Amino acid sequence: MKLCTGFKFNSKLTSEWKRVNYGVPQGSVLGPLLFSIYINDLPRTINKYAESVLYADDTSIIIANMNVHEYKHNIKLVMHEINNWLVNNLLTVNYNKTYFLQFKKNKKQKDVPLQIVTANSLLINSNSTKFLGLMIDSMLTWEEHIMDLSHKLNKSCFAIRATKTFPTWKSWKMVYYLYFHSVMSNGIIFWGTSPYSNNILRIQKRIIRIMTNSLKRESCRQLYKQQQILTVYGQYIYSLLMFVVKFREVFSLNSAIHDRNTRYNLNLHFPTTNLKLVQRGVFYSGVKIFNHLPPGIKDYFREPKRFKTKLRKFLLEHSLYSLDEYFKINPNETHSTNIIQF
Repeated sequence: MKLCTGFKFNSKLTSEWKRVNYGVPQGSVLGPLLFSIYINDLPRTINKYAESVLYADDTSIIIANMNVHEYKHNIKLVMHEINNWLVNNLLTVNYNKTYFLQFKKNKKQKDVPLQIVTANSLLINSNSTKFLGLMIDSMLTWEEHIMDLSHKLNKSCFAIRATKTFPTWKSWKMVYYLYFHSVMSNGIIFWGTSPYSNNILRIQKRIIRIMTNSLKRESCRQLYKQQQILTVYGQYIYSLLMFVVKFREVFSLNSAIHDRNTRYNLNLHFPTTNLKLVQRGVFYSGVKIFNHLPPGIKDYFREPKRFKTKLRKFLLEHSLYSLDEYFKINPNETHSTNIIQF
């Protein structure tokens, strides 16, 4: 197989062709795709005992069982099958970057005493791990992720302060979306319900005041509206509901569950669960927040472009400082043109 190790920029500058006997050049465009093809049969070897999530060279394995003995037994089987597969495919694992994390419902629940030894290496038992840019902890509180995110966003404050010489608001806004918004919105549909999210709101307020040359104690509610910027809670609701609309085939309307004509027919059907951890998740929260929308927005559930426009306008008019403020809005008395002050 031959792979090009560079790009052709013009007729005078070309890259050299070289034969690649195995592997691919590091940093190549085709590398992640070819690697994914190479390992795409890995899930089949363990699908009886576990689920796997593959993204390029980052592989996560999820093992769940209510029975402790079966849980431990499945872990041993999975590790055995993976080691065999690695040997047969001439691959090795970097065990210094491999972590074992046990999820719990609450602090009272104890970890299962367990040590995983494989290939003469002991897997690191951790209370949190990084997955695709998100810090995931054992109870999904997102505390560590928000701490890490706060550190990054505080750096954004310095970057935005350094742009005070920018003459136009357009320049300010470009810097805001580049340095702050892009970092803040990453994975927000997962951690947006965390009580620690208020830390991000404080940093966002500070940046808004810097950009508008406002005093430290000046209210930011009107500033958000004037500059057409969503608060962190507004962005959470916006991102979550756009996720719901994009994957609307996964959700069911009440009208599809029963044939009774009620005012709740436009609502999504709630999944059955009493577990608080599940209720804070994307699916349940998406249903709950969608159902509280004004009917004038829910009507466009199957028209993503119009739904997006109306939803953003509605959220910009309500500078939300918490999710409680959103649920205090009476959807039957609120229209997208009203502004509610809290």
